[in-house]
Amino acid sequence: MLETPALLAHSADLELVIRHVLAGLGHGIHAGRERGAGVEFSEYRAYAPGDEWRRVDWKLLARADRYYVREAERDSHVASWLVLDATASMAEPSRRVDGLSKHWYARTALACVAAIAQRQGDAFGLLVISNGKVEFTQASRGPRHLQRVLAALQRATPSGELPDAETLRASLHFARSQSMVFAASDALDWPSPLEEALVRLRHMRHDVRLLALRTEAEVEANFAAGRAYRDPEEGARLHSFTRADRDQYHAALESHFAAVRSACRQHDVPLCEARIEQPLAEVLRAWLRKPEARRP
Repeated sequence: MLETPALLAHSADLELVIRHVLAGLGHGIHAGRERGAGVEFSEYRAYAPGDEWRRVDWKLLARADRYYVREAERDSHVASWLVLDATASMAEPSRRVDGLSKHWYARTALACVAAIAQRQGDAFGLLVISNGKVEFTQASRGPRHLQRVLAALQRATPSGELPDAETLRASLHFARSQSMVFAASDALDWPSPLEEALVRLRHMRHDVRLLALRTEAEVEANFAAGRAYRDPEEGARLHSFTRADRDQYHAALESHFAAVRSACRQHDVPLCEARIEQPLAEVLRAWLRKPEARRP
């Protein structure tokens, strides 16, 4: 498995990056199977009144002198929806790893989720949120659809702000049947229309999971003193960042993400917080891990 700098060297070939990241990941998005009279054999169990006779294993009866039923598993296809925050703040680069940004990390993580869904035979679709709009790719299955989704992810360029709540709400027409929703964002705009959309989906009983990305510099407030910073989404120039500002900044950031965590707990949305300098496979494993307990 390649480390992030090596992956960045192959960033033009998203499929190659996916293969390296998923090597050794070890599991899919969901269990993907239901017990029942399916097509793939799982195990035997003792016959019980009401079982269909056609499911009795007659050869085993001849050997064991008891009735056993062939228990099977059938594929449980759950659609996965990928939500990419491609607003301007996602262009924030790493100060330690050249070429690495929140956008690259989020896009690549979602590409890996799409590849896993495709391997499992699940349908998957994509919403790219950028410049006040939503670009929608309908859910489908198969290798060709994976190519469409990867192409849409590679076209995405971080710019502008989030759409308003009404625009995002209108984009949730895909949510007729229960699905898994994987949203990747920096969660800097919170509460926001994106939060409202994710909460709405969770209340509709979708399995919603949020990946919140930050850079090491953001977490550690490791900014160069004396430089002026601007808001990437509004373009407003900010005052020069001095050492005296660091503690205040750090406290405000912690307060902000404490509110994000609280909202996610309240609405039962698993939150995976990560720095973009972390190995992607490690973060994916945490993001895809089945929550210990979920409310219905």
